[in-house]
Parts: sequence; C-alpha cells; structure tokens
Amino acid sequence: MLILTRKIEQGIVIDGRIIVRVLAVDGERVKIGIESPLTVGVLREELVQQVAGANREAAQNGQGEQLARRLRSLDAPVARPNRGTDGTPRAG
Repeated sequence: MLILTRKIEQGIVIDGRIIVRVLAVDGERVKIGIESPLTVGVLREELVQQVAGANREAAQNGQGEQLARRLRSLDAPVARPNRGTDGTPRAG
C-alpha cells in the first residue's frame, strides 16, 4: 500500500487518467473527489463488501434471483457533476 499525505485541493493521479483530490477535512471526516473515465467503476469499499457478502449469502441459500435484482440496482447510471448520466457535458 502506498501512503501519501495531501493538503486540501491537492490530488494524486492514478494510471494517468484517474485523479483523487482532497476537497475538505472536518475532524475525522475527509471529503475526496474522484475524476475518472466513465469506463472506470468507482464504488465505496463498504458497498463492494456488502455485495460480496450478499453473493456469499445467496450462494449458500440459493437466492440467486434476489441477488440479481440487487446487482441490477447497483448498475444504474451514475450522475457526475456537470455531466449527464451518459457522460456528455451539460450546458450551463
């Protein structure tokens, strides 16, 4: 694991196309911004763990259809600031 320190408004670049920037620090809470191509999925770690747990539970209990509905709900288009859900820039 690479460990870096950053100040507010400073960022790091990953693979030349993903920028992670510190936006604000409030006590123990850090607000970060992530700029990435639409083809790169970005999820909070706890959501990934929740889906993995649901996968394990469904496999053990034979609840495949319920899991499929949960996964489809996570695949909804994500709105990005100043961009529509299709990734095109918004006017204004």
